[in-house]
Amino acid sequence: MRAVRVLDEGDPEHMTIGEVPTPKPGPDEVRVRVHATALNRADTFQRRGHYPPPEGASSILGLEMAGVVDDVGEGVIDLHVGDRVFGLLAGGGYAEQVVVHKDLLMAVPPGLSMQEAAAVPEVFLTAYQALHWLGGLRRDHRVLIHAGASGVGTAAIQLVKKAGAHPYVTASAPKHGVCRGLGAEAAIDYASEDFAERIDEITNGEGVHIILDFIGAPYFHQNVASLTTDGRIIQLATLGGSTVEQVSLRNLMAKRVQLLTSTLRDRSLNYKIQLTQEFASDVVPAFVDGELRPVIDSAYDWTEVAEAHRRMENNENAGKIVLQVVS
Repeated sequence: MRAVRVLDEGDPEHMTIGEVPTPKPGPDEVRVRVHATALNRADTFQRRGHYPPPEGASSILGLEMAGVVDDVGEGVIDLHVGDRVFGLLAGGGYAEQVVVHKDLLMAVPPGLSMQEAAAVPEVFLTAYQALHWLGGLRRDHRVLIHAGASGVGTAAIQLVKKAGAHPYVTASAPKHGVCRGLGAEAAIDYASEDFAERIDEITNGEGVHIILDFIGAPYFHQNVASLTTDGRIIQLATLGGSTVEQVSLRNLMAKRVQLLTSTLRDRSLNYKIQLTQEFASDVVPAFVDGELRPVIDSAYDWTEVAEAHRRMENNENAGKIVLQVVS
């Protein structure tokens, strides 16, 4: 089969499409012919050599996909050749075919294209896990979502609204319209505004219950200032740096701040299966009735993968960047 190969760690131009061995499904596994996949920031880090795949995972880039079942392994009885499926991957999405455990696959919801389905798994599962499993999201909670126009950010806005809670975001000013269109009740320009001061104004000094943060060290002190008592910071990445200077434990204790960190790619298979199945039951139906929708910034033929990566690394996208594998 063909797949995107990283010939040398570094710039996007080091990627090319070449021949690699076709994977074979083992027991409880399914081989899917990939129709579309989508970019995640982790792909750009892996391409540069900074984010190796978990042990046993494919070294091919790509953490999600949508496609058609091509073959099934021993013990697979609920999926059949020709079924339209989508799901989360530990790697391997930038390829014509990928092997996935059967319980990590979900049926593509009626009305969603393959491109739209490919834009769902990584960001919506990440946001769902962060908000519900870690954040304890409840109706009327106030939630601050950093990088609100990112893939996870656009998913989180919608999930917060679905829960009857109040989403606020930080994003660059040109992307505020996208965030508000998804339901953000306030959009803060991180380049020109102090988000802690704005949150204080918006919440009348009460603060937010949950913060989803991808930036890390530069936002830490403002995050603490933005929280209500017993508030939670869910740290999903450290794009701005990982070392925080002069942390006052007393300040954290005064608000009983909870700092939770999480990654998803290297979670156990059982964890991912449980998350996927809960998501399929509780959330996927909302894509059918239009309550939720994947936000696609742009779509590229997978032969243009370098251009797609440049768009993401230049922070030009609002929503997901999709790669079309089967035309």
